[in-house]
Amino acid sequence: MKEKLKKTSNYSFELEKTGSMKVPAKIYMNEKLFDAVEDRAIQQLYNVAGLPGVQGRVMAMPDAHLGYGFPIGGVAAIDGIITPGGIGFDINCGVRMLATNLTKEQVEPKIQELLNALFKNVPSGVGSESKIRLTDEQLDQVLEKGAKWATENGYGNQVDLDHCEESGSMPGADASKVSQRAKARGRKQLGSLGAGNHFLEVQIVDKIYDKEIANTFNITSENQIMVMIHCGSRGLGHQVCGDYLRKMEDAYPQIIEKLPEKDLIYAPLKDQLAKDYFAAMVASANYAWANRHVIAHRVREAFKEVFGEKAELTTVYDVAHNIAKPEKHEVNGELKELLVHRKGATRAFGPGREELPEDYKTTGQPVLIPGSMGTASYILVGTDTAMTETFGSTAHGAGRAMSRHAAIKSFRGEKVKEELAKKHIYVKSASWKGIAEEAPQAYKDVDEVVKVSHEAGIGKLVAKVVPFGVIKG
Repeated sequence: MKEKLKKTSNYSFELEKTGSMKVPAKIYMNEKLFDAVEDRAIQQLYNVAGLPGVQGRVMAMPDAHLGYGFPIGGVAAIDGIITPGGIGFDINCGVRMLATNLTKEQVEPKIQELLNALFKNVPSGVGSESKIRLTDEQLDQVLEKGAKWATENGYGNQVDLDHCEESGSMPGADASKVSQRAKARGRKQLGSLGAGNHFLEVQIVDKIYDKEIANTFNITSENQIMVMIHCGSRGLGHQVCGDYLRKMEDAYPQIIEKLPEKDLIYAPLKDQLAKDYFAAMVASANYAWANRHVIAHRVREAFKEVFGEKAELTTVYDVAHNIAKPEKHEVNGELKELLVHRKGATRAFGPGREELPEDYKTTGQPVLIPGSMGTASYILVGTDTAMTETFGSTAHGAGRAMSRHAAIKSFRGEKVKEELAKKHIYVKSASWKGIAEEAPQAYKDVDEVVKVSHEAGIGKLVAKVVPFGVIKG
């Protein structure tokens, strides 16, 4: 499939509309990233371009790799259907960044004490459970109100909400559309990190590229301490995705027959099943925003425990990576409301969009692109180019270069931790396996991913942060 793509610039390749494709496809990568991407991921993008109602073109972001149905890093704006494969199992897996008023010099003497406090406050690892116990009614409120429920119940504040995508509470949720099994999986997990690629990272501002925009984002100086939280809707969102995939497969055998792979199963938006799935997906997304909101509150408590009341942490932004959202975009000169599926991709809205908080309307939204343990992470800002080129989307992270199984066979957790410590990066994890799975070598080069986003104009560099202390599941 790769040989069919035409290089159109130093950071993009295109596949003209051919075969079953209803629209062309574009891949935002340089030669190095393109050489490494799986041919099957390109095939998946080709398959997505054949979905009914797909608009403009389908895209793969610089960190794209093989996924379920859609490639991870895939973006498609669609009119008339919704497909779980274009959202993913970890609904609203996303990132929240907090800015502190502390410096590396202030934190370094107490970094181990801080990591211990964070590890105690934020449950991590497979099956990890929170101390929060929710009644049926409370859980339904979390699903329907998201981070607003958290604020109303003493976790976080209004500034945190203002600096969340959708203000941490996306409309359209219906808790009754979430199965009892999904609710059972999520009931004890609100405020927990989980495992896999989820992490809580204390970071140091290493470089500021745009001082004016960085200052607007409360990133004020090099050596400033930041915190990044990466997690999603835990077992609840995973169960919701699995539930509705099975329902769609049962309801639409005639659709499956026409698809190149059943993982792309979809439901027409006019059907009740699509409406039910959307309501459950939004509820899962709200759960994820509430989850990161509670974690951020626990992080604040840990910092105050170690550094006293002088420690201040403010939310820079909170972005979703796996979600489908109704948005207005221009296609061939016509403004349309479309369901934008982002699967392992970040919304990157440019200046002026009504969805942005007031203080970011003139700059565009913060874009948070995490690396891996041992590598940098980046803050970018959304652009006008992203609005016209990618339905306001860009990369979401480094992207895996190696499966978890392969990583476990290749690396020992103890050795990875030892090597990182030599670089003054301190890791605390619930398991050695979790560290081995997430070894920095298992990921693509985040510097290259961000370079492509910046050079393609679908995200503008604002600041670079490097890891200092890492909590893993």
